[in-house]
Amino acid sequence: MIITGVAVCIAVVLAAGFYSTRRVRGEAGNFLLAGRTLGAPIVTVLLMSQVVDSNATLGSADLAANFGFWAGAAMPLGIALSVLLVGVFFARKLRATEIVTLPEFFARRFGRGTEITASVLTVASFGILLAGNLVALGFLLEYFVGIDYTWAVLALVPFVLAYTMAGGMFASVYTGVVQFAILAVGIVSLTAWVAFGPGFSAPEGLGVTGLGQLTSAAEGAAINWATIVALGLGNLVAIDLMQRVFSARSPEVAQRACFSAAGTIVLLCVPLSLVAVAAVTIVGDDAAHGPILYVLLGEYAPTWLGIVVISGLVIASLTTVSGILLSTATVAVRNVLRVGGDNPSVSGDVMKATRLAMLPMAALGALVALRVPQTGILLTLTFDLLLASIVTPFILGLYWKWGDGRAVAASVAVGITVRIGFFVLTPTIYGVENTLLYIPNDLVSASVDGWTTFVAALASLLAYVTVAVVTRPRTAPVPRVGAAADTTAPTPPVHATADAVG
Repeated sequence: MIITGVAVCIAVVLAAGFYSTRRVRGEAGNFLLAGRTLGAPIVTVLLMSQVVDSNATLGSADLAANFGFWAGAAMPLGIALSVLLVGVFFARKLRATEIVTLPEFFARRFGRGTEITASVLTVASFGILLAGNLVALGFLLEYFVGIDYTWAVLALVPFVLAYTMAGGMFASVYTGVVQFAILAVGIVSLTAWVAFGPGFSAPEGLGVTGLGQLTSAAEGAAINWATIVALGLGNLVAIDLMQRVFSARSPEVAQRACFSAAGTIVLLCVPLSLVAVAAVTIVGDDAAHGPILYVLLGEYAPTWLGIVVISGLVIASLTTVSGILLSTATVAVRNVLRVGGDNPSVSGDVMKATRLAMLPMAALGALVALRVPQTGILLTLTFDLLLASIVTPFILGLYWKWGDGRAVAASVAVGITVRIGFFVLTPTIYGVENTLLYIPNDLVSASVDGWTTFVAALASLLAYVTVAVVTRPRTAPVPRVGAAADTTAPTPPVHATADAVG
């Protein structure tokens, strides 16, 4: 019964995605950025999809059930912090520049070499994020339908590719609106059902009052704070987040949407950690049967509630996957391959090249999903790697005049080396077994898990500042916000549609 209801909702989403092709009208600007016509409510919904998709929600619930309320709440709190910071410091400035992708900022500020570096790092990192959503959706099909996990993951990819290739950013818009309406009702109803039914009980030390989760390393405090910091700062350079900011109708709209999204994420998503902790008591030994949220919805909650919540999670994941495929393909085509030459946004080859570039990204995401079947952890790992590499150049490059491509190269090289070094030598990743790339050794133990996030970020910062200070007589000035792009990153105007969205 549940899977039938979910299937109907997915059919509605696919129909909405394909309907969005009417809004593209053959214009690359419409395909990539929805013609820069999106109002604050629509951008808010799109920004929220990062934390209400099945990867983040399922991962947050599993972390809360296994390690406590604050372990689960760290994920929505981290993303809410990131979106708030974007609203306060970055949304207006970057939207005013009329750039299409985040790597274009690096091209203007630091040059072509840094543009390539930022492009490669963000695309590779988002391959991991894409995998996280495929993992969560694969578990859903395996749990409710009985399809083998591997085949479930491989079967999902063509569906998302189909409507994303058709509608581009408008596909994310149309599916995002449907997703938010369903999921908002579902989350509120689920929270109310637990509150007025089984109740918000919690095992000793795992509830909201278990502050040892934030103060004691033995109870996972380092990992929980690392999660908040990795998501709060690493997500600043999320190419799908920034592409949605760039799609806003104006800088002011972009900023308002960030503030609205940050507040709504906290109100809507943090209570789910209370639900997950309570679910441990509700489901008992059945918790071993699958992801805690799926077990609760499939075997204990009313059927209608399971249909609504799971449908919302599936649609949110499809929206996130769609946005990742579009943003990574756009970066590959526009910033790495330079399809269309000096005027790519109006070139007839851009949409075709972007659609084709989605194929290898989908393959990369599926490969990682099959190798690391973990929810939530892949989300954090994505932004952990970005925090260790290009977050420092992004922030200081926008607000500090010292530093050029050499400072960026040092920052990225040192930060990535430190983070990857610890990654392959540490037996756990944010509290779970490192099954992706672990070299058995006696040098590094699981006790450093979490702390390595801060060490790598600090190493990246020190490298940038050191090189920037040493080379300051030869640095280039920070470009004026809103200035026209230089010849290394031409930015022609994006064609807008006649009718605005939102």
